[in-house]
Amino acid sequence: MPKAGKATNQTAAQSYLPYPLPVAMNGRASPAKAAVGDKPVFDYISSLPEPQRSIAEHVDALAAKTLPALQRSIKWGIAWYGVGDGWCFACGGFAGHVKLVFGHGTSLMPVPPVTPIGMGKASRGVDLESVDDIDQVQLSSWMEQAAAIPGFGKR
Repeated sequence: MPKAGKATNQTAAQSYLPYPLPVAMNGRASPAKAAVGDKPVFDYISSLPEPQRSIAEHVDALAAKTLPALQRSIKWGIAWYGVGDGWCFACGGFAGHVKLVFGHGTSLMPVPPVTPIGMGKASRGVDLESVDDIDQVQLSSWMEQAAAIPGFGKR
């Protein structure tokens, strides 16, 4: 029996990955190693299969455009983004989608629609299955709102 959180049917695109993409957030993410900085995040994104790679690249570029003081890190197997003293949101590749999660998502307007498992009671986000699912205006608004709230976790 496969372990919870592991993709049981890898696609051909996933077969070259150093690790399978988790099916959903369940407290376990990819085994990408924790590291602070742009390069580890860019390496993580480039390791994703399509369409997750393109989605994550668009989210990362939008974050950089929206938040000039953006800082990046890999934590808990996914890319984290922050400004100031804490982390604001995360972006991770999963089987069939990319999940964008805001740590204080219940404070955002409108509240993002997805309640991720294993990310805390106040977290909310969106599941992006293609680049076409990216609403740049809405995601930028949520990123700006999230950056204005004191982040969580210390760098």
